[in-house]
Amino acid sequence: MLYLITPNVQLELPNSPIEILTFITKKRMMKCLLLLLALPSYSFSQNTLPFTVEIEAISIENAPSIHSYSFGVTDDQKWLIIGGRVDGLHQRQPFASFRKKDNNEMVFVIDPIENKVWSSNLNVLPTSLFDQLASTNQEFQQRDSMLYVIGGYGKNENGHLTFPNLTAISINELADAIINNLNIRPFFRQIKDDRMKVTGGEVGLLNGRFYLVGGQLFDGSYNPMGSEFGPGFIQKYTNEIRSFELIDDGSALSIENYSVINDPKNLHRRDYNMASQQFPSGEKGFTVFSGVFNSEDMPFLTTVDISTEGYKHNANIQQLLSQYHCPKIPIFDESNNTMHTLFFGGISEFQLDESGNLVGDIDVPFVKTISRMTRFSDGSMQESDLVYVKMPALLGSGSEFISVDKFYDEMEILQLEVIPSGRVLVGYIYGGIESSEENIFFVNDGSQSNATSTVFKVYLNKGVKNDQEKILVGSNIIDISIYPKSPRKKLEIIYFAVEKMDVELTITDVLGNIVHNETITAEEIGLNDYKFDISNLRSGTYTLFIADGIRIDERQFTKK
Repeated sequence: MLYLITPNVQLELPNSPIEILTFITKKRMMKCLLLLLALPSYSFSQNTLPFTVEIEAISIENAPSIHSYSFGVTDDQKWLIIGGRVDGLHQRQPFASFRKKDNNEMVFVIDPIENKVWSSNLNVLPTSLFDQLASTNQEFQQRDSMLYVIGGYGKNENGHLTFPNLTAISINELADAIINNLNIRPFFRQIKDDRMKVTGGEVGLLNGRFYLVGGQLFDGSYNPMGSEFGPGFIQKYTNEIRSFELIDDGSALSIENYSVINDPKNLHRRDYNMASQQFPSGEKGFTVFSGVFNSEDMPFLTTVDISTEGYKHNANIQQLLSQYHCPKIPIFDESNNTMHTLFFGGISEFQLDESGNLVGDIDVPFVKTISRMTRFSDGSMQESDLVYVKMPALLGSGSEFISVDKFYDEMEILQLEVIPSGRVLVGYIYGGIESSEENIFFVNDGSQSNATSTVFKVYLNKGVKNDQEKILVGSNIIDISIYPKSPRKKLEIIYFAVEKMDVELTITDVLGNIVHNETITAEEIGLNDYKFDISNLRSGTYTLFIADGIRIDERQFTKK
């Protein structure tokens, strides 16, 4: 299920490639049908970062193995960990997936400096609080010393559902109560609001407003066969940016000045990375990076910028690495008006192999990649693989980056100018899923992955560069495949495009004479297919060229 990004690869496709791709990506049931797509060769340029990255594994005794959790940080830099799961990647069978026994029903306090862990069972809370806070993939945001937890997917007496709740947690007071073995109930407050019925999204805080972005409502038992099989389920992507003010007087909670932006195409995302950003204009906001799933049931390659003025879909930007939720660090370089975002491991359609080739896998595997996306002062963006440093195992999915307070602004953007030169600790990566292999979904019986208690210290070396970093520089059209290889009347091509644009098709005979030429339009960002009549061509060998204005790619075929 791999495709090498290499020029001029000739492929023999046994069936219609668009049909195979649709079957595999939409049904995701069988690995016996393979599709090899020839994608582009990418050029690589040298590192321009004013820093390098290091990670160092440490052990915190009695730290729980957990993934997909929510967290807050106390004033004295202890971590409050709540929600999530203690198993690995969910299984495919509805009866074995998202079992209640694998919920995290505890709340933990972790001191990474003193290497201490305390805990308390959430079952002392009222049922509505307990059920939501033992769920997974909640959205969460800390404001001052309050942690706000939204939604999440879990199980109550009525079955599996997405919870319609917003819960406020007093971080410092709750941590003290857990450490001193006191009653934890007074430090939770909750409201019910169906607008908060979201799981797998992200929430951020900008100029006093909360931005709840993307995600989905999922009610019922998970079933990869679809909602029409078995007990069935309801799945609705929000397709929205929901913004609101959260009024909290320490007793009552209310959601005020609520507004919605809806975009069923570009905001149809979940399990993505959203990171705080400072844009070239100086305005602050967020960028939604990649996520799943687009209209072909594959990861998005594009990004979305969000500010107080609205949002912008960046159709011309492609993110090929680090496409699923993983730890991330936004870093602003004021001297160059440049915004870097680092991503650690997780799950991705693309990665570099040991030879430095960019390879893709439509099963979207676990990866060890540490990558970055950089936005320059002119608004252009660039992606690279920090090949000199990788996750030591298939880690990162469902884990979080927890910052060291002193280097960050109010939006948790690391300020590069305040970091001293040399090796500096900027935060930690904690927990997540550890997988034994890249692709386990189709064989997963619960033993191929597990939740981990691993903790990594993350260091930046300011002023140090590493020329091994590989910056991906590609063209607009990501190569072509043709079907069949020996056509009689019609030829079909499939290709990927990172923007809607015109491309030129040319066919030449063995002598180089042009026998067909036309301009077609890439109608979709991503996968496109086009069929055209070649019945007028004589039998023989031909070469098809596709040009996007930057480069030309070619494929041969034999007309019967």
